[in-house]
Amino acid sequence: MKLHKKLLTIIFLIAPLIFYSQAESIFNGIKLNESLEGVAKKLGEISKTVDTLSIDRPSFPLAKAKEEHLICSIVKTDNGIINKVVFTFADNKLKYIEARGNVQKVFVNKRIDTARVYLDYDVYVEDGLFLKNNKNIARILTQEAIHTNLFAWENPYLNSGYKDEIKPNDSNQIPAFLKIGASIDELKPLLDAKSEFTNTEKLDGSDPNAQIQINCFGISYLGFPRKIEARFGDNKLNVVWILTGKGEEDRIRNALINQYGDPIFVNKDWEIFNNWQIGLRKDKPEVLLIEKNIGLEYKTSYFKQ
Repeated sequence: MKLHKKLLTIIFLIAPLIFYSQAESIFNGIKLNESLEGVAKKLGEISKTVDTLSIDRPSFPLAKAKEEHLICSIVKTDNGIINKVVFTFADNKLKYIEARGNVQKVFVNKRIDTARVYLDYDVYVEDGLFLKNNKNIARILTQEAIHTNLFAWENPYLNSGYKDEIKPNDSNQIPAFLKIGASIDELKPLLDAKSEFTNTEKLDGSDPNAQIQINCFGISYLGFPRKIEARFGDNKLNVVWILTGKGEEDRIRNALINQYGDPIFVNKDWEIFNNWQIGLRKDKPEVLLIEKNIGLEYKTSYFKQ
């Protein structure tokens, strides 16, 4: 038995992710991964206001040591004016853009390609552009931000009162309600209550241990709203994936050590805790919770221990 072949969480990711710097370039030619200094200079030429916010304790998943936001208002583009835009930087690299107001005209009207649809988002894969039309919001993401499902995150610093830094309101522990072995009937109401929204999918049979996956968007862990994938076999929760970012790997490791003690197994891709029931995945940033018997079977079959 091998570690389950994890379903692609976004249906359009079957195509290679190639970013052509199209969507973000409407902001006076800025590019994803550009520095804050370079982006701020270009935005100053097209925005009524540009405010910089630096976060003392980063919780943004892609930021290792430094999290910053440029909050702009009345931003002029060749396609029209956007009311508000926030540009989020991780360690001085632009990773995420969220625009609100007039987004259809600015981002779509002159396009000749067709969006793919995922949940209630229109998605332009080649640009990493996600449009949530019912809220008049557009988001542009790097590939690592897409992995973390940041298209479902609403940056709180676009709201009034953003200058008061938002403090994490939860502990550094894995949420206790994610109880391995609990029934789907018991957990579904909790997952719905703790999430901004959920969707349920039937799995394709490639994982012999699970038939149903509930995708939960907005569950808080380490002070940030996450996508969590809860997988059920025979209607019992046996696997949970918490999607994370590479930048926060040290923060997560410290939190897991504080909760479970030192890892019992370490290689270049994994650190395993709690008798093979908790894993920190490093090649594709995620935290794994797993039923004990499955974990012990993976110990011999996958990790060769």
